[in-house]
Amino acid sequence: MRFMMLVKATPESEAAEVMPGPEVFEAMHRYNKELIKAGVLLAADGLLPSSQGFRVAFHGSGGSPTVTDGPFTETKELLAGYWVIDVSSREEAEEWAKRVPFQAGDVLEVRQVAETADFPEDVLPPEMAAEEQAWRDANQRPVQG
Repeated sequence: MRFMMLVKATPESEAAEVMPGPEVFEAMHRYNKELIKAGVLLAADGLLPSSQGFRVAFHGSGGSPTVTDGPFTETKELLAGYWVIDVSSREEAEEWAKRVPFQAGDVLEVRQVAETADFPEDVLPPEMAAEEQAWRDANQRPVQG
């Protein structure tokens, strides 16, 4: 089962001019190598500050989506990065999450990724589910070290 570990933004991660020190990158590199060695890492990336992003709001039938440029003020609601891992259980995902080399005050949110089997057939017909799963099987493989 796949889990996404979401890194919550901080005022520091939202400040484009503030870069983490090399010790932070070294710790993350070691952690990522452990995920790769265990064969559970599917993807991982940091996100640039919201000042370089935008939001698209949808307004319903006939309305055109609205685009709003960042930065966004509620830092605690923003994301600064993510990992996607494929593990055998929620407990294993929790163990990996606890090993992220974060500092006191940092927050990591972990969410299970929905699988095609999580949706009833009247919502996601079997042929569409099979196509989606075939794409995932062909393209979402653990990173090899």
